[in-house]
Formats: sequence, C-alpha cells, structure tokens
Amino acid sequence: MAEQAAPGRRHRAYRFTLDPTPAQAAVLTAHADAARWAFNFALAQKRAANQAWRLQIAELVTLGFDEKTARRTAVKIPTAAEVARRWTAWREDPAADSWRGGICPWWRGINRFAFSSGFRDADQAWSNWMSSLAGTRAGRGVGEPRFKRKGRATPSFRLHHDVKKPTIRPDGYRRLRMPNIGAVRLHGSCKRMVRALDRGGRVQSVTCSRRGHRWYVSVLVDEPDLTPGRETQAGPSHRQKAAGRIGVDLGTKALAALSEPVGGLSDEHGLVANPRHLKKARRRLVRTQRQMSRRVGPDKRTGQEPSNRWKRARARLSKIQREVTEQRASHLHWITKTLATSYAEVAIEDLNVAGMTRSAKGDAAAPGRNVRAKTGLNRSVLDAAPGEFRRQLDYKTPWYGSQVAVCDRWAPTSKTCSACGAVKAKLALSERVYTCDHCGFTCDRDINAARNIAAMAVPVDPGGGRRETARGADVSPPPASCRGGSPQRSAQPQQHAGAP
Repeated sequence: MAEQAAPGRRHRAYRFTLDPTPAQAAVLTAHADAARWAFNFALAQKRAANQAWRLQIAELVTLGFDEKTARRTAVKIPTAAEVARRWTAWREDPAADSWRGGICPWWRGINRFAFSSGFRDADQAWSNWMSSLAGTRAGRGVGEPRFKRKGRATPSFRLHHDVKKPTIRPDGYRRLRMPNIGAVRLHGSCKRMVRALDRGGRVQSVTCSRRGHRWYVSVLVDEPDLTPGRETQAGPSHRQKAAGRIGVDLGTKALAALSEPVGGLSDEHGLVANPRHLKKARRRLVRTQRQMSRRVGPDKRTGQEPSNRWKRARARLSKIQREVTEQRASHLHWITKTLATSYAEVAIEDLNVAGMTRSAKGDAAAPGRNVRAKTGLNRSVLDAAPGEFRRQLDYKTPWYGSQVAVCDRWAPTSKTCSACGAVKAKLALSERVYTCDHCGFTCDRDINAARNIAAMAVPVDPGGGRRETARGADVSPPPASCRGGSPQRSAQPQQHAGAP
C-alpha cells in the first residue's frame, strides 16, 4: 500500500476580541504608540535620503547635465535593518537628543518587535509608493507615505517570537499570553487554534489593533494544510459532488441570487435577503456625526485641540461603525462557508467593484449627472461588500475541497435566457422579471443570471482568476517621469530610487 503523502503547510490567521484589564490596555496602547513612533522615525530617515537625492539632482542640472541623466544617480534609501541599527545607537544617546537623553529613552518597557514592525511597515509603504510610480503595482495609484498622527492612525503593532522557545501561546481556551503584556483574556474561545497547534501548528506572530472601543488580536499560525474532518479527503466529498455547481449573482436588492434554492440560506426561489446593516445603523450614524460637527474639533490651522465632548462623540461613532463592519463580515462568513461546504464548485461573476462604485461627480468642465442617486447606489454596493464575498470564497473553497469558478464580467448573463440560450438585445434595469421572447420562459432576472453564471463560469486555481488585486484592477501605466527606469532600479531593487 502506497504511503500517504505528507500534507503541506499553510499560514492561517485566527482573530479574537481581547478583554484586557485597564493595566493591560495601557500596555497595549503603549506598544501601539511605539510602533507608530517607529514608523514615523523610519519614514523621516527615508524622506531625508530622498531629499538629499533631489538636491543632488538639482546640483547636477546646475552643472549642465540634463535632468534625465541626473536622475540616474543612485540613491541609498535606508532599509528597515539600517533604520533599526540607527535606532539602537541613538535611542539613549544624549548627542542625538540632549533634551530627552536620547531619541526614545522610554523604549525599555516596550517589546523590541513593536519597533521593528513599525520599521517594516514604513519599508512596505515606501516600496508601494515606488512601485506605483513605476507602474508595476496594480490598482489605484499610491501616494507618498505620510506620517501617522496620533488619534487618526489605527493603533496597531506586531510581535514575533522564537518558535523553538515560544513566548506567544494560548493559556487555556480563554487567554492568550504575549511577551511584555501577559495573559490577556479573550471574549471567545480559542479552542480551534489550540487544536491546530496540537496538530503541529506553530505560532508565527500576533498583530494587536484597536478598532472602535475594542482591542483585537490576529494570531498567525503555520499549520498543516488539513481541514478538521477532511484529513483523508483531498477533493470534494460525495455530498459536494452530488450537489455539483451553484451559480451566485451578487446584487443589492437581494444580497445574492442562487441558481437553486439552499435550505436555511435562501428563500424558495433562491434569493438571499440583504440585511442592509449600514442602512439600519444610518440614523444612529447621522445623529452621532451631527453631534461631532457641533463640538469643538481639532483645527490644524489654529492648533485647536479637540474638546472632550468631541472625543466622546468620535468614540461613539467608531463604535457604531465597528458594529456594522462586524455584522457584515459575520453574515458573509455564514453564507460563504455554507456554499463552500455544500457544493463542489461555486460560480461567481468577476465584478469590478472599483468601477461599480466610482464617483459620478465629474469636474467643472464635465459635471456629473444623477450624482445623488449614484452616491446612494455606491453606498448600497459597498454595504453588500461583493469584494469581501469573493475574497472569503477564494480562501475557503480550498479548505473544504470545493473550487471557485469565475464568469467573465462582460458575459451577458442577465440578457441570456437560461432555458434556451437566446440573448435579448436590450434589457432595462427596471425589468425585474426576465421573459424570453423566443421560448416564453419567465424567471426572476437575478436568478436567471445566476443560472447563466453557473453555466458560463470557468474553474480557476485557488487564488487565481482575472483579479490581479482585491480591487480587481489591472496594472496602471507608469507616469512619464518613470517610464524607462534607470539601471540602478533593476540592478539593485533594495536601493529604491528617489521620487520624481
């Protein structure tokens, strides 16, 4: 009998809500402030090197060189490792900051990985900017990294440890132990993560962040690529094979239309109701935003500090927004897991969410039309979160032995009759019931589209498909100043050239 191949490994993040004591919350805030300070320190070092490069270009142009030749001069942008070495040398050096006795004499109470995470985040932000300028990064353009301001940037930090001597580990099912912070209580149970560790998983890192009024932790685990209950099952189960393929047409009136009804998930026709979480909370959001507008908020021009009443109103607003986000994500997780575990293939349409939610305001030369209606439509589309729906399906289907099939976004799924295949020349959006002029077939237009998606979709590899990024955008063309980049960029990718 042939031996069964050893399973591969995967990285999986387990996310929990923390319930820290006041003392632990203060330590978490201190670590987040240290990570924010480290990001700003690293960004300042990079900006200084970039500014020196610009001055060098100006000097060469003054000496008679053309600008294109002058810009080929290589520049050494300090990496995260170099910034860390400078920080180690300057953190308690009075020569670096005589007034405070060093640039950060308070570093001893903070885990060193909180600082290194800030340095690495600055590296990634700078790299994203350079890639966007060169036109090698997909999606919308990325601007120059900005300093993180306290009160505006999301408080977050990452901690690592030695996997051979782990200091990040669960303490039972309801507590997580982290270095310099201690055992922090969890709102829920981490039994699933503990079992993954018992099966050979290893904790790689944790990311703590504050959203609204709560602290969250995401534990990254390197674990065997096995789903509990499917240790000996490589592909779809017999039940999934019998169910076959299901088509899903995402929308706003109904959150999703399915090619066939699913018990407990849709109605008898196959329509999944849209809970409209944002619309339900809109009255509370508007009321809180009005309260904020009547309080004394911050003003950069005059240096005005926000009042305590404004801060409390902002905290209430963040809490409501976070509740809506959690409700939306929880609802989508329930739908996507049901589909991924019930069918062998889940067929969806390749939607361009960024294009669907583009603003209709226009400009002074070409003002937009129906701006108010388009704004409401954009809000409804974003509340339905079709991009998040696709993202969850992409990683869940391989876990449960199923597969994602993608239908081309330009396929006439709404105009095609799912019974005979005839295609209508025109179909108004107001026609909610599809009636075929050829065979007389009648059906809800969204369900008809879902059936066509199930018939037209093509299976894709996990993580594949047409989507280059989560935004579904193609690689943007490089600006004129970056076309035909200098040899230094291709030869030494770690030494990023300066910005134009």
